[in-house]
Amino acid sequence: MSIAPRLRRAALAAVLALAGGCGRADVRADAAAEGAITLTDDAGRTVTLPRPARRVVSLVPSANQTLVGLGAAGQLVGRTDFDRGPALDSLPSVGGGLDPNLEKLASLRPDLVIGWETHKPQLRERLAELGIPVFAVKTEDTTDVFRIIRNLGRLTGRAPTADSLATRLRGEIEAVRASVQGLPRPSVLFVVWNDPPMTAGPGTFVMQLIGVAGGKPVFPEVTELWPTVSMEEIVRRQPEVVVVPVGESGTPRFDARSPGWRELKAMRGRGPVLVPAELVNLPGPGVGETARRLRDALHPGRAGR
Repeated sequence: MSIAPRLRRAALAAVLALAGGCGRADVRADAAAEGAITLTDDAGRTVTLPRPARRVVSLVPSANQTLVGLGAAGQLVGRTDFDRGPALDSLPSVGGGLDPNLEKLASLRPDLVIGWETHKPQLRERLAELGIPVFAVKTEDTTDVFRIIRNLGRLTGRAPTADSLATRLRGEIEAVRASVQGLPRPSVLFVVWNDPPMTAGPGTFVMQLIGVAGGKPVFPEVTELWPTVSMEEIVRRQPEVVVVPVGESGTPRFDARSPGWRELKAMRGRGPVLVPAELVNLPGPGVGETARRLRDALHPGRAGR
């Protein structure tokens, strides 16, 4: 979420607890096959590891979830304050993802740190001085989700597992897309924040998943990823469905009875559609489940398919 407002960074830090896939034997097998790894990260930097990383700290919650989904939980040696879940709770925290405690981070002796593409260069430079490579990631759309799965798989010696995970997720997404084929597509407002109103642009992964789920953006023309829009314009456009993520700190305190929102027909009808923030705000291995949840909300008649 490279350009999401800082306010939403906290909201994007919830954790989806996913079960790991492979054991340490798989790591050794994959690592032996790969040897040294050189990749270009999302900050445009070339990162080389002499071998797949064995001790990893990710400052990006969605990357942590991807690593868990790859079965690499045993290679994680730290987490941020925003990471939760059975595979992560017991790990020491290095603080916030944007402002980690460098002394604590270094004490964990990671051989790889996964960072935000938007991290200040000073952080990467300081870690470089400590001999700790940093691989920056940026997730804007679903293409980024699959690229990060592939890259994290290679960096941790789990490339075959990453390929399998990506294949499974693509299958899940296509199954949801097929299930709503031919149905009317309601216009959707995804509420990132309520005051001032902020939504997701068509180029974001969440709006792409809403498209998979059989909806369409009520602001299709915007080019920003996370635009602020006026309440007056929302009322004028009258979205047929209002989707609100709930269930974590940073979730908009949404009151459907407040001025403006209560003028929406969608509010006077079914009310806002509430979806788990810890799922829809994390672009990782939960994208298939996110698409299903959104499909079930937009087209209840197709739920469970």
